[in-house]
Amino acid sequence: MMHLFQRHLSKLPQVNSLKFRLMLSASLLILLVLPVIGFTLSNAFEQQLANAIKKELSAYSYSILAVAEVDNSQLLMPEQLLENQFNVVESGLYAEITAITPTTLNEQSLWQSYSLLSLPPLSNLPSPKVGQREFSQIHIAGQAHFAFSYSVSFSDSFSGHGNDEFPVTIHIMKDLRDFEQLLQQFQQQLALWLILLTALLLIIQSVWLRWTLKPLHVLQHELQQVEQGKTEQLQQAYPQELLQVTNQLNLLLQTEQKQRVRYRNALSDLAHSLKTPLAVIHSEGHLSNSAIEQIKVINRTIEHQLKRAQSAGESSWHLGVSIAPVVTKLLNSLAKIYRDKAIVFQVSYNGINEKVNVLSEEQQSQHAAQIQTLTFKGDEADLLEMLGNLLDNACKAAKKRVSLSVDTVQKVAEKPKRLVITISDDGEGIDQLMQQAILQRGVRADTYQQGHGIGLAIVRDLVDSYQGTLDISHCVELGGAQFNLTFIEQ
Repeated sequence: MMHLFQRHLSKLPQVNSLKFRLMLSASLLILLVLPVIGFTLSNAFEQQLANAIKKELSAYSYSILAVAEVDNSQLLMPEQLLENQFNVVESGLYAEITAITPTTLNEQSLWQSYSLLSLPPLSNLPSPKVGQREFSQIHIAGQAHFAFSYSVSFSDSFSGHGNDEFPVTIHIMKDLRDFEQLLQQFQQQLALWLILLTALLLIIQSVWLRWTLKPLHVLQHELQQVEQGKTEQLQQAYPQELLQVTNQLNLLLQTEQKQRVRYRNALSDLAHSLKTPLAVIHSEGHLSNSAIEQIKVINRTIEHQLKRAQSAGESSWHLGVSIAPVVTKLLNSLAKIYRDKAIVFQVSYNGINEKVNVLSEEQQSQHAAQIQTLTFKGDEADLLEMLGNLLDNACKAAKKRVSLSVDTVQKVAEKPKRLVITISDDGEGIDQLMQQAILQRGVRADTYQQGHGIGLAIVRDLVDSYQGTLDISHCVELGGAQFNLTFIEQ
């Protein structure tokens, strides 16, 4: 049963929160300890109250013994007792003296207080040995009572038989209703105070946890500042337990920044060192047109790789780039380039569709409220190149229509929040076998049909650098190829 509970509990997303775990464990501790304390206090109070009643009844028994006399084997008692409750019928406080017959050891009633006159004869009274006491509970007329029984022996010097012993047992009975009422009042007060104490402890616990976990919230805020590019290092003072972690993070950030600078500088130096020999070769007059074209391709490749190194797409410390302006810029350019094909661009932001030939700035501002949360956690140049290559390929392959949709898929169960960009066209599409082949490393992306060239390899590498996925499928709605870019959002 416990294993099943733990399995279901582990599926809750809050369980991965330290705050939730601390709150849960501390709350369970409070809810377990306080009832135990309440039970212990209630039991102790009940014992103390019973002991007080026992002492009270013992005192009553001594007061009765003080006024009792034995003469000629007869018990003599005054008509009225000092404690008035013994003189009032059914007052709740009763007294009876019984004698033990030596032959049968059965007790016989010798005297009763006036408070017992209207009640039926008592039976099964305790009978301790002479000199001993017994505290118990009995029932009188169906009502529970405390009973204190004390056996003593009087010496009868006037019986004519010498100093004969006259053993008797004094029974003092008291109604339990007062005891139960006091106990109930105490338990109610105790329960009220325990509830108030529980609420107070939960509040104190919440404040304590907030204070204890404050360094973690500060660390989270600083990491967000680093991610958004507002700072380069963790600067706050942290507790000893987090100091090693923060120092290692700062060291990691410094190393990553230095590596990016070295990587960028090295590629920049390489590009410049290659440009001069290429320029010399290009200036040779005897080169064929195909050789000149290959030199231009090499120059473009160098420029592209240099730009990729500068963007450092694999780094996650970026301020989010708004996607809509990048899409607007690309569609405006593509609409001019493919003016002859009169391509209709269908754009969708989180399910809000609009079919236009050119997505203007005015139309973009109309939907700002709906698309303001659509951001790409990376470099704008990388996003521009990925979308540019895919949209350009779609325009080349399309007959009349190109569709682009940008959606955020919220976190569900164990799946994290994701950004999904889908580009599709109404062209001939890509053969299913080739869809898998062109995504494998080592396969040239320009070996399949016209309209999807080497730009796809660039897109694939950029997507991989952001730990995203690129999927190619058939678009049911338009009938052509469909490219899905998926990025996990932190």
